[in-house]
Amino acid sequence: MARFKLELGPVPLHHQVYLDLRAAIDAGEWQPGDQLPTERDLASRYGCSLITVRRALDELARERRVQRARGRGTFVMSPPIELNFQGPMSFSEEMQRRGLDAETRVVASRPESATESVASALRLEPGSPTLYLERLRLGGGEPMLLEMVHLPAERFPGLLASDLEHNSLYHLLTTRYRTPVARAREALEPVLLPTREARLLGVKPRTLALLVEGTAYAIDSTPVEFSRTYVRGDLTRFYIDRIVVRVPKSADSLGVNDVISGFTFNRHEAGAVP
Repeated sequence: MARFKLELGPVPLHHQVYLDLRAAIDAGEWQPGDQLPTERDLASRYGCSLITVRRALDELARERRVQRARGRGTFVMSPPIELNFQGPMSFSEEMQRRGLDAETRVVASRPESATESVASALRLEPGSPTLYLERLRLGGGEPMLLEMVHLPAERFPGLLASDLEHNSLYHLLTTRYRTPVARAREALEPVLLPTREARLLGVKPRTLALLVEGTAYAIDSTPVEFSRTYVRGDLTRFYIDRIVVRVPKSADSLGVNDVISGFTFNRHEAGAVP
């Protein structure tokens, strides 16, 4: 006998199954890593066809709530960690807010000569001395971000001798070098991970990820950091809060445009920052 009664109506049967399964996962009936009942058992649970169950599981898989493995079954996944792309919090603060232990591992740190792209971003001459820092950021023991950072060497002497696994990079720039980072301009691009980066992030090569590339600026608008960050797509999800103001043409007579002109709409793009 079915444990959950599906109802004929405007809500498709497969979506009713999806909603009940999602609610059961959220309630802890199945934990991350647990295997769901077989499709036949779920069809019996809901008194529906196998096709209905498969469509419901497909919806859950699209939301990354479950992973379907051919010949093995369907397994519950950990929900993706949401990161505020515009938020001022550091990666460590974001993890702490979600109850996860944050960890940083230095992969590489060395002096380098600026390539054309790095020199252009930092407004340096090609070949100028820079500092290269590569760090792996983990949350709850899982690699999540791989950061590759270039900074002008003359502005930050001795930086690479610092403890960059237990100290915030931006905090060091502020306190030791009197260079607080005021803003950042960043671009997001979906990419397939190269072999080396995939290995460091603990996934297979050509796994889909997000590449965040950008330049950070000091208060005087001098560029002080050029970074490229690979973000695992299976564990994280960025969100952006937008302020949307739509003013009808008739609002001009009410002086609404005068009010809006007093606001500055600036999307401050500082995502997973050090």
